[in-house]
Amino acid sequence: MKVRAIGLMSGGLDSMLAVKVLMDQGVAMTGITFRTPFFGPGNAQKAARQLGIPLRVEDIGGVHLEMLKNPVYGYGSQMNPCIDCHALMLGTAGQIMDAEKFDFLCTGEVLGQRPMSQRRDALMAVDKLSGYRGYILRPLSAKLLPKTIPEQRGKVDREQLMDIHGRSRKRQMALAAHYGIEDYPSPGGGCILTKVGFAERLRDLLATEADVKLKDVELLKWGRHLRLPGGRRLVVGRVHADNVKLQDLAQEEDLLIKVKDIPGPVGFLRAEASAEEVELAAEVVAAYSDATDDTDTVVVCSGKVDREITVTTRPKEEFRSLLIQ
Repeated sequence: MKVRAIGLMSGGLDSMLAVKVLMDQGVAMTGITFRTPFFGPGNAQKAARQLGIPLRVEDIGGVHLEMLKNPVYGYGSQMNPCIDCHALMLGTAGQIMDAEKFDFLCTGEVLGQRPMSQRRDALMAVDKLSGYRGYILRPLSAKLLPKTIPEQRGKVDREQLMDIHGRSRKRQMALAAHYGIEDYPSPGGGCILTKVGFAERLRDLLATEADVKLKDVELLKWGRHLRLPGGRRLVVGRVHADNVKLQDLAQEEDLLIKVKDIPGPVGFLRAEASAEEVELAAEVVAAYSDATDDTDTVVVCSGKVDREITVTTRPKEEFRSLLIQ
């Protein structure tokens, strides 16, 4: 019976090479990648097409967000819980492995390549937390790691696996040339949880708002964010794409704020804002519009009940202290 494995696909070179090394041994590979508010399947879909393998896309946004609120192994340099995240993805893939009778899982992780998530102890922690210890093969560094169950059972030949270690990419580049792989993204950069600005917004959101949902996280990606004195968050578009997205994300009870007859941003305010908060939000939106300072400006607030508010436009610098950096 043909050996079948599920390979975690980021779309990067390492995950592509791990798949190719196993395909050289005749293993039938199926890729799997994941969708959350913080990363998506685009690069993996492109890589799978190059490799000629099927790819499953699993949406783990809800469970990933719950994990993110309190990861067992904490965060990396920003809000990236890499060990817990890898374990969650492998656990999800492992459930599919069990249900559909695959033989093992594989990843493109390289021992010592990343200082937090690819140390030896971190890889072992991932295996344990995933619930599939022994079934996770890392073909690029397998000879430097304990034998896995597929190796012990003869599903793969350990001698044909690799012993790559550290941050140098020379051996991966040579393997890529050997396999004719030329089109792949630069290492890293796929997860916005590593981005300083986004991470700061997310910290603020989790620290100040209860019962955070996926829609709240999605909102963090757009516009400039301000904290009004009462604690409510105001989002103000920076560019046209922000304005469009804020309007798309708004639900019936939310407020959209726009200066009447003057170009400028859309403001987004969650439901149940007080009259004082709405007026302040209108002043902020006017300040970031093309309205002239010290002139009366009419701001339209649309939601369940549309209203118009007349405010005096103030310099946007007066609201800088409200910005969530």
